[in-house]
Amino acid sequence: MDYSQFLAMKQEIALLVVFLLVFLYDTFMPKSTQKALPAFSIILMLLATAAGFCSHCLGSDTTVVAFAGMYETSAVIAAIKGILNIGVVIVLLQSIKWANGESMLMRRGEFYELLLVTLFGMYLMISARHFLVFIIGLESASLPLAAMVALDKNRYESHEAAVKYILTAVFSSAVFMMGLSFVYGLTGSLYFENIYFALTNQLNMLLVIAIAFVISGIGFKLSLVPFHLWTADVYQGAPTSVTSYLSVISKGAAAFAFLVILAQVFGPVYSKVWEWMLYALIILTITVGNLFAIRQRNMKRFLAFSSVSQAGYIMLGVIAMNAMGMAAMMYYILVYIFSNLAAFGVIGAIENATGKVSMDDYRGLYKTNPRLSVAMMLAMFSLAGIPPFAGFFSKFFIFTGAINQGSVAIYVLVLIALINTIISLYYYLLVVKAMFISEEECVIGWFRSSFSERLGLWITVGGILLLGLVSCVYSSLLNLAEVSPMNMYFMS
Repeated sequence: MDYSQFLAMKQEIALLVVFLLVFLYDTFMPKSTQKALPAFSIILMLLATAAGFCSHCLGSDTTVVAFAGMYETSAVIAAIKGILNIGVVIVLLQSIKWANGESMLMRRGEFYELLLVTLFGMYLMISARHFLVFIIGLESASLPLAAMVALDKNRYESHEAAVKYILTAVFSSAVFMMGLSFVYGLTGSLYFENIYFALTNQLNMLLVIAIAFVISGIGFKLSLVPFHLWTADVYQGAPTSVTSYLSVISKGAAAFAFLVILAQVFGPVYSKVWEWMLYALIILTITVGNLFAIRQRNMKRFLAFSSVSQAGYIMLGVIAMNAMGMAAMMYYILVYIFSNLAAFGVIGAIENATGKVSMDDYRGLYKTNPRLSVAMMLAMFSLAGIPPFAGFFSKFFIFTGAINQGSVAIYVLVLIALINTIISLYYYLLVVKAMFISEEECVIGWFRSSFSERLGLWITVGGILLLGLVSCVYSSLLNLAEVSPMNMYFMS
């Protein structure tokens, strides 16, 4: 075996180095220095992120394949990993106060170590070009998350959420691997490229069932309807920092992995099989997510169903099957990271100070905490797609990428998504109304959030305001998508 192939995994190796350093710090450093572990982890992640961008995105556009074609990396793959890293850094920053709290004194290191392991699994999912590697990445990303959800040992809801998550993850993995067994029986291979060519001009009922099972397995990670039933309970029961990580990082990695599998494995039967499956899933996901979000009063459950709806919009980038759709999906995930983490940053700050997470408690919040109210308002406006905030441009680009496909059915699909945007505007504005317009006495008094929480909010709000104005971000992602090797699998 040529061990030099491991050098192709620059970002994975950098992440493993971060993990080892965090583990050694947590294990051997004296207790008096343990409170510096969050800052130490953030600095290491910033260095790893910068190294990843410098070595790939700003370098050559060459695609590197290793381990007999089981692993692949390129500029566009490095970019999506870098986007995930940005989200992780913000999550780590917002979680400092919680991680240094009394309830986390003995488990602080576990949070960071489990988080880095899940991120490593997501890296493998994105770079995998063989289903064995993909499954290793999928399980590495899923199983430690159950432990993260259960980190708060003093809350029954946290234990319940962890049980629901692990049971759903196990069953979804079983369904996914059942589908893979059918695919292997039809093609005799687990390599993406071999399956792609073996499925050319091949269509039978077993293949339809196999694709349905594969979509079901990954649909769990993305919270696509009807595989979303775990989402609200897990989001509510998990610690807020874990919930914010689940809502953006896990979803972003799964979305890109979904695109790779559907394009590079099942591309030959796109119009015959899975195009129509995804049409139905997207309509159901956006609509059900919006309708259930209207009914929620708990802010974490509210954002859970909001994330279900947002997953449907992200899937429009997959259904586009073109470079513009892939670039729009990457841009959408980047904007979603800043918008959703801004909302969770406010929720986390209020929960850490008062323990309140109900929307009813936010009534009149502007009177006592105007800065937090403005940050939450900007996050809601961006998630709703109101111009001139970044969320408007992310929706515009993802709709444009989908419509660029040119079929009549996609126009109907985008029209339904646009109608649902109006519904989402209503429930996002419910939060704004409660904070700014409600005349009831404010339940939450004035408090000063920690420096790390304020810094996290400044970063996320800055991203919401700037990403829509700095056009070079989307242009750079589009350039990466146009030279990506995935273009050969897209339908013209």
